[in-house]
Parts: sequence; structure tokens; C-alpha cells
Amino acid sequence: MKKPRTAMKSHQKKRAPCQEGREKRVLCGRQVKPSTPNACAGTMPEFPAAPADLARRKEGVLVQASLSPYHLFRDTADIIVFRENLLSWYDREKRDLPWRRRAEGEVDLDRRAYAVWVSEVMLQQTQVATVIDYYTRWMQKWPTLQDLASASLEEVNQLWAGLGYYSRGRRLQEGARKVVEELGGHMPRTAETLQQLLPGVGRYTAGAIASIAFGQATGVVDGNVVRVLCRVRAIGADPSSTLVSQLLWSLAQQLVDPVRPGDLNQAAMELGATVCTPQHPRCSQCPVQSLCRAHQRVECERLLGLRSPPGSPDVEECAPDTGPCQLCAPPTEPWDPTRGVTNFPRKAGRRPPREEYSATCVLEQPGALGGPRILLVQRPSSGLLAGLWQFPAVTAEPSGPQQREALLRELQSWAGPLPAPRLRHLGQVVHTFSHIKLTYQVYGLALEGQTPVTVVPPGARWLTREEFHTAAVSTAMKKVFRVYEGQQPGTCKGSKRCPMSTPSSRKKPSPGQQLLDSFFRPHIPTDASSLNSTAQ
Repeated sequence: MKKPRTAMKSHQKKRAPCQEGREKRVLCGRQVKPSTPNACAGTMPEFPAAPADLARRKEGVLVQASLSPYHLFRDTADIIVFRENLLSWYDREKRDLPWRRRAEGEVDLDRRAYAVWVSEVMLQQTQVATVIDYYTRWMQKWPTLQDLASASLEEVNQLWAGLGYYSRGRRLQEGARKVVEELGGHMPRTAETLQQLLPGVGRYTAGAIASIAFGQATGVVDGNVVRVLCRVRAIGADPSSTLVSQLLWSLAQQLVDPVRPGDLNQAAMELGATVCTPQHPRCSQCPVQSLCRAHQRVECERLLGLRSPPGSPDVEECAPDTGPCQLCAPPTEPWDPTRGVTNFPRKAGRRPPREEYSATCVLEQPGALGGPRILLVQRPSSGLLAGLWQFPAVTAEPSGPQQREALLRELQSWAGPLPAPRLRHLGQVVHTFSHIKLTYQVYGLALEGQTPVTVVPPGARWLTREEFHTAAVSTAMKKVFRVYEGQQPGTCKGSKRCPMSTPSSRKKPSPGQQLLDSFFRPHIPTDASSLNSTAQ
């Protein structure tokens, strides 16, 4: 591949044919209009750089000094254009989201920071559409740090149920309690102190809170920003590597707008989420397309039909002075013309989740006082799904004769003697967590005709079906319960809301089947008087 027009001047020894006739962009004389500060950033004073912040900036300078300028922003005019175009686009196109409205309309700095904090924690590994409802209910229930600090972990887990990555909710509450009990109810004001003082707050979350809520000019890097920066600067090396990660944070810090840092950070994330998407980017709608090296490479090939003959070596566009470029894709992963800009970023190799197996049982008392009840037990306070409720379960091999006996012993430890012959295997549920693929063998046991169990040891409870659906249980347990419901008379397999089958909803039998049915069906009178006499 030949070198595009946008390569830096000191590396123009290998001029590509696609440079000829390309209109030269004039950037140096461009005037920047002053940005209007928003409610979150405009009223905040400038923050003195903390030692950790200065160390990071120095680290970024050292990283950039050793790399090819092709992958960097060395022209101040380009940085100005990037900021201006991206912010103008964001002002027009940004989505109306509840956490943005709350942050923009909140004048109290601590409440504003709390609102941003909750949204950022919920949005980690979770789609925006899913988070909206959870965020709204959370802020209605706990609108301030003090409200969350006084809540119980059970309440937090109950509201978080179904959102996944349950340790996030627990750490969020731990952080709120620390702010209230140890920091006088005031949130730390800089990214460095947020990360240092609050449990579960990493570099990204700290930067997002500091820039959006307090107006600190600090950049952020999440998955969306990684994708945008890797495409804009044609970074094909593994983004999870130490070198590339350091460079991306350095670029984010270089690009952040000093007047509207929170908006710039949100705009970059918004661009990655809605335009510069993983599989189907909408490059024609991108506000920074003119600065995008990935797009320039695609256009170079499209306009001049440049294709390297089979077997010919690929010419690195960045033209490093010495040795192979540390930021280009490795030779083992050459440019794929059919993928366009989605050649960037390089997909990091993922380890497959480890496989684990469990046997679990829905134990129900159909004749319990007040209606049928099912047994739930609480998980340990640490580890996977800490503190959530589940059906009694045991770790099990994929298959084995001891599985049933081990599960029965576990059930009896919670509920006392049980009729072993009634323990039925109903099926299996496979649920994948972030790093574990867990297969549940699902059993069911109904205690019919027995004296109801009313006393259970600590860590167990009998709940109605309605209480189960609002309890702090994982999505996996809800899947298990659907399997159980599907095996019970009068229920519809796979969904607790599936209506009962009615004559009008049943499939109409074939003519031959209708003839057989009419032959074997007993005669039943249809007039009202006959029906009444028959009923009597």
C-alpha cells in the first residue's frame, strides 16, 4: 500500500500516486470560535495538576517521542479542527439521555458528580438502552449519596438484579458510604483523588466524573474512544498492549477541550457508539472524517484502484525511520481491502471462558400457608454473584451418578428430610458470565402432601413466585425458574407470562383428524336446558 497525502512532511520520500491531484487542506489560518461553557464545565475553576497527573503527561510525551508521527497529532491546527468539528456535531446530534439531563441541570457539585458516577458505573459493559430504566429507578430511589449510603446491600442487589456484573453495585454503595462517613459528604474534585480515594473507581471512571461534573481537562479512554482513535490515527497494533494503551491515553489527553472537557469526552464516546461503530461505521456522517487516516487509506484505494500485485510486499504508510512500526498491524495481519476502516482497531485475542458445572433444584411447597412458596438461599458475600439469592445448588461434574445425591444432601441441609424419589431432572441452562460458562443441571421437587416447612436456617427464605421475580436474583436463576415453570401443569414452557392455551389459539386439526375425533367423541347435548340437567 502506498503512502497517502496526509503523511507528515519529514516522511514524504515514498510518495504514492494517490497524492497527485489531491487537494491540499489548509488548516493553519483557521480561527477558533470561543466555545460556550455548559452547566457542568463553565462554572468550574481550573484545577492545578496533581503529581500523578504531571507524571502521566510526562509519560505521554515520552511515549509519543519514540513513535512515528503518522500515528500522532503533531499539528496544533489538526487538534483544533478535531475539537471544533466533534463538539459542533455533538451539539446537534447527541442523544437525550437521563444522566445527561440530570448532570446539566444540577447545580450542586456533589449531586452532579454522584449522578455521573452512577451512570458511568452502570454503562460499563452494558448497553445504553438497558441502562436507561435501571438508572431512572436507581435515582428515584436514591437521589443523593446519603440516600445510597443508608441503603442495605440487599436493596442494592435487588435493584441491580439483571444488570450483570453485580460487584459494580456493591462497590458503588461502598464508595458512597466512604464519601458520607469519611469525606464529609463531598466527592473528590479531581480524577487523581477520585481514583485514589473511592473503591472501584478506575482511571476511566475517575476521568469521566472529573471532566463532566467538575470541568477538569482530563481525557478518557473507553471501548468507543479506543475504536475512534485507532481509526483516526490508523493504529493497527493490539490496543490492549501497554504501548498502545499508553499512547491512546496520551492522545485523549492531547485532544480534550480545555473549555468543554466533559462534552468533548462524551462526544468522542458518542461518536464511537453511534457513527464509528465496530461493524458498520457511517463514515459519511463522521465529523472528523477529514482527519481519519483509515478513511484516507480507503479513499486512496477507491479513487485510483490501487491494488498490490499478489506476493508483493506491503509498503507501510507510516514509513518509520528505523525498523518495523510498533503501531502498525503486524505482517501476519495484512490490510484487508474488503473491510475498509474496520481493519482498525485490531481485535485482541480473547481467552474462552472456563467451563463450570452446577446442579440446582427448585424446591417448592405448593400447599404452604398463603400460597405456593419456593426456597432460596443466599450466596457468599464475596466472589461471583456475591450476596445474591439462588436456588440451592452444588458444584457438579458434567455428568455423574453422585450429582443427584450431592444435590439432595444440600437440599436437606436447608429444609430437613425430603422425599428423594420425587427429585426430578428437568433439563439444563447454560449461562455465560464475563469469564465463566456455567451449565446448570436443573432439578425440581414439589413437597405435596407434607407438613409445610416454616423454619429455615439463616441465609435461606421461602418466597412466593411473585416475590421471586422482584428479589435480588441473577438472570441465570430466572432462566432456571423458567425451565421449572415449563414442566409444571398449567404453565407455558419458557416464559412466566405466556398465556394458557385456548381453543381459538390451538392449531386446527386436519379433516381426517376431525373425522376420527367426531367418531370417538361422546354425544353431548348443546341446548341450554339439556346442559343444566346434565350439570345437575
